[in-house]
Amino acid sequence: MAVSLAKRTEQLHAEQRLLQKADADIEEGWRRIRNQEDLVEELQACGHDSRQAERLVDLLKQTLVEWERHRTLIIQRINYLEQEAYSVPPTAN
Repeated sequence: MAVSLAKRTEQLHAEQRLLQKADADIEEGWRRIRNQEDLVEELQACGHDSRQAERLVDLLKQTLVEWERHRTLIIQRINYLEQEAYSVPPTAN
């Protein structure tokens, strides 16, 4: 079943909004990592056990890798929808 140009455009705009959110989330993720790394340094400087705080940094970084993978998928979907919107004639809907 063919999808109308309007529907493809709507899907494209939705994916573009998701990309903007993903970019903002990734930026915020990096900010959180930097903050947590600062806290780890403070704990270490004061002689406290920082193992749990270091573990949190690792988990935050792993999460960020997944967010970046998701961002890549969104970009691939946008590219696909753009190709579809500009190369396939729209249906009459």
